[in-house]
Amino acid sequence: MRLHEYQSKDIFSNYQIPIPRGRLASTPEEAKLITEEINGPVVLKAQVLVGGRGKAGGIRLVKSPDEAEDVASKILGERIKDIPVRRLLIEEAVSIQQEIYFGMTVDREKGETLLIASAEGGVDIEEIARLSPEKIFRVNINPLLGLRDFQARNLATDIEIPRELWRSFIALSRSLYNVYTDLDATLAEINPLVITTGKRLVALDGKIIIDDNALFRHPELLDRRDITIESPQESEARKFCLSYIKLDGNIGCLVNGAGLAMATMDIIQHKGGQPANFLDIGGGASSEKVAAALRIMLTDKQVKTILINIFGGITRCDEVALGIQQTLADFDTNIPFVIRLVGTNEAEGKQILADSNLITADSLEEAAEKAVSLSQELSA
Repeated sequence: MRLHEYQSKDIFSNYQIPIPRGRLASTPEEAKLITEEINGPVVLKAQVLVGGRGKAGGIRLVKSPDEAEDVASKILGERIKDIPVRRLLIEEAVSIQQEIYFGMTVDREKGETLLIASAEGGVDIEEIARLSPEKIFRVNINPLLGLRDFQARNLATDIEIPRELWRSFIALSRSLYNVYTDLDATLAEINPLVITTGKRLVALDGKIIIDDNALFRHPELLDRRDITIESPQESEARKFCLSYIKLDGNIGCLVNGAGLAMATMDIIQHKGGQPANFLDIGGGASSEKVAAALRIMLTDKQVKTILINIFGGITRCDEVALGIQQTLADFDTNIPFVIRLVGTNEAEGKQILADSNLITADSLEEAAEKAVSLSQELSA
């Protein structure tokens, strides 16, 4: 789950990470009022969960309340990378001496937190990493020991933070690490972390991504999810605890198990097709869950064919077949299904499918070939 900048900064503030003064506005009139309260130059920042807001005109410096109202009226309602701007974060302008990139994420190879920093932060950090990787410094944090002061101090030296700010930087580093671990985040990022002309460290931007698998431990965060950036299918999938990601192809995929789902998508592409989604119904899925998954795919107008690939272990093939049968009874569709069932109660499942006159396959390769052929015929 990705948090907006204003949500991330609310959390930063609770952990004593310095942020600029500011508030959220959803109308030009609110933007004017907040600017009057700040009583100085402010920055209007579109709250959309995409990168490159500044280059797209979503971040603007203004010097007066009237100008804030005028600029806000132009940004609100605009679309940045096809996402509408509904809210603006109005913050006091900060006089910047230096921009720094500072963030934490998962090092999956080592099973540790990876702290990443660069003396050249800002919007082009990805370009810096690509062209000048020597300017990016990395520190691995042992989860049993946590972030040690000497690690933050060494990093401060690497990115040339003035010595008089080392103590502040170490405290900020500890705070960001606590945010990262307390929230079960996969990313906690400040870009840029700035040194002001007044010799202060301030988090000018913030990004936090929470591991969805840990959200049951953080019920207080659930109402912070922005469902406006999701497709209707993704929102519906969450209601049924389905792992669903929409893609650009036209072959819907319903599979049990993430590894098998990836293999299914790979063989579809190998046979010349394009998957329309990743959808893992998980182990032990009931017929109702299967039916819900199929309804989600059938509402995707890009889908021309649906490939169902089930390896029955905990999941019973007859339950899957009943879910398919239930969907066809409730949902009037001309989209063809190609089904491969193997494993627990396979014979019973295949008999249910035979009674419904559905297309079946004995192997994944055969199923992929049939699904790709049908999708190409229907797209012609």
